[in-house]
Amino acid sequence: MATSRSFVPASELLASDLPRAAALPRECTFTETDWRALAPFWYPVAHSHEVTDKPLATRLLDERVVIYRLSDGSVSAARDICYHRGVPLSLGHVEGDEIICKYHGLRYDREGRCTCIPAHPGGPISPRLRLDMYQAQERYGLVWVRLVDDGARTLPKMDEWYDPDYLQVRLDSVDIKAAAGRQIEGFLDVSHFAFIHKESFGEPNNPVVPDYKVTITEHGFVADYISTVSNYAHGYKHLSPSDFQWHRRFETFLPFTAKLTVTFPGGGQLHILNAASPVSARKTRLFVPLCRNFDKDSPIEQTLDFNYQVFAEDMEIVERQFPEDLPLNLQDEAHFAADRSSITYRRGLAALGLGRSYTS
Repeated sequence: MATSRSFVPASELLASDLPRAAALPRECTFTETDWRALAPFWYPVAHSHEVTDKPLATRLLDERVVIYRLSDGSVSAARDICYHRGVPLSLGHVEGDEIICKYHGLRYDREGRCTCIPAHPGGPISPRLRLDMYQAQERYGLVWVRLVDDGARTLPKMDEWYDPDYLQVRLDSVDIKAAAGRQIEGFLDVSHFAFIHKESFGEPNNPVVPDYKVTITEHGFVADYISTVSNYAHGYKHLSPSDFQWHRRFETFLPFTAKLTVTFPGGGQLHILNAASPVSARKTRLFVPLCRNFDKDSPIEQTLDFNYQVFAEDMEIVERQFPEDLPLNLQDEAHFAADRSSITYRRGLAALGLGRSYTS
């Protein structure tokens, strides 16, 4: 296994390498070690079009987060609280480069510093009146946030999103009553197509999973899966030659993002970024930007309806899995050869420092 930063267990880091410990959220549903292992990574929290000069409240890893857009178009994120009297900043509004608390009008700049107390203009300002700011950036039509800065970490990659030859498709986010790890493992699974997706694209008479290769990368792993299972929705199967070999490449970015690339007959490619954002230990908000370089004139509604159907089919199972936590101890469940991606995924999460009683 690669010895990249992403795979270094927290137990092996020196104290000097660790960021200053942040306080855990109130009523945190994660173990402390799991929360601290997950907090430095990037997660999507909203679509870009949702973020305006009206502050938007969201949650990430049980933390209350407010995101808002400044006058220069950039996005800011902060803990959703004004330390004067504990009012959520998401109730306020933005003027220029400042967010303004609804309760007493306190103003905070892009660095989180309080610049004005209207009740005492020109008076002293307590250094405690400073927001907890989080790193935020936009990519693939999404706003990404990380709660702890432990050094540079890159976002998952889907460069095709910015290729002018590709059609961008923006799907609504989906709320799932399950752990983010369970959702990602389900996305990576290739042996459930014939059973769970038999109403959308699965082929009940074609359940066999050919052997496939998994390659470790610095950010996770890649699994290349080739089979005759068509990716076309039922009703369009005739578009695929019966002997066509469908290549599906799953590129995993630990902990909770995976990119699927499907090569269609004729060489066209579909790219799907499955980004599971852990709202809490057992609540997930799924963001799925996708793009393709074929059928660009087809009605977009067909693509949306098909993907929402696939999401619903997966959710019916993922929300009912037990135990709710994803077991990282491989001895806790049985496995077979088609589970190679799942096994690699669980080992990768364990290498991040997550506990065996993993709660996300």
